[in-house]
Amino acid sequence: MKDRICEFECNIDDMTAEELAYAAERLMAEGAKDVTLTPVQMKKGRPATLLTVMFADDEEEKEKFARLLFQYTTTIGIREVISERYVLDRTEHTVETPHGRVRCKVVKGYGVKRVKAEYDDLAKIAGRKKISIAAARELVQPYIYRLIDEGEMHYV
Repeated sequence: MKDRICEFECNIDDMTAEELAYAAERLMAEGAKDVTLTPVQMKKGRPATLLTVMFADDEEEKEKFARLLFQYTTTIGIREVISERYVLDRTEHTVETPHGRVRCKVVKGYGVKRVKAEYDDLAKIAGRKKISIAAARELVQPYIYRLIDEGEMHYV
């Protein structure tokens, strides 16, 4: 599947890590598809952060995210990048296991099929059992495999 997305970018050199993290949280809560914070070096060797927010290529969304970026950051300018991207079809499922419910994302397309357990659910199981995330994943893996055709899908 192919779709069009918009990315807004801005360089920020006068916000704390906590302020940037809060801005990223707010952007995600408002419906951004993704937010990344990348360390960069600006003119005169100043360290800064490149904030990138990705969302649907839609005029209302552009207005909304421009307003949010100006509201939650100190930026005085935003760059716009329009891109086409290839994406896998995604469905979400919930698997009942003896260890608790586990939400899973199943993705497929372009000859690929994969399933991945949600981190938050694995973390709950790991916390209750006092084990690692990897161990929790191993506990639920047999139940998740029931979602998929053994030879066709890869568990991540």
